[in-house]
Amino acid sequence: MTPVLAATLAEQADQLDAITLVVRLFLGFTLAFHGYWKFFQGGKIAGTAAWFDSMGMKPNGKIHALLAASTELGCGILVAVGFLTPLAAAGYVSLMIVAAWTVHRYNGYRSGIDGWEYNSVLAVFAAFLAAVGPGRHSLDHAFELTFSFEPLTAFAIAIGVGVAGGVGLIAGCYRPPAKKD
Repeated sequence: MTPVLAATLAEQADQLDAITLVVRLFLGFTLAFHGYWKFFQGGKIAGTAAWFDSMGMKPNGKIHALLAASTELGCGILVAVGFLTPLAAAGYVSLMIVAAWTVHRYNGYRSGIDGWEYNSVLAVFAAFLAAVGPGRHSLDHAFELTFSFEPLTAFAIAIGVGVAGGVGLIAGCYRPPAKKD
């Protein structure tokens, strides 16, 4: 490899690390903010619990409100700082699957009619971030957690664990009330 090509590739890698940092911060903040909102804004945990109860989350909405808010806040922060990135992305994927199925599926795909489009974009983006890795400006890099940098392994963790968690939660806990005519 020529010195000029090596310098160009190193510069591109630096740029990609910076871009990955910005994307990771945005994606992580988006989810963390959602969890923060459940804890401290709007209807808080009590309001979120009532909403989960109304949609048929069993055994009770408070458990799901606390778990959802904690997972959103925790996985969002982990994505933002780039720590355990494939596992954080798996949590993200799982949350989006549950949200898409329990809240948005009856409205179709398009987000303009409250469909599951937005959830699918966030889930795929989280899995993609796991696959490309958190970059040099991450805790995974600082702690040399190499599994976070193996694209197929990280992607498989994000998708496999995320889908299993989301589908498992839906199968085990979602009992929607009968539709009223």
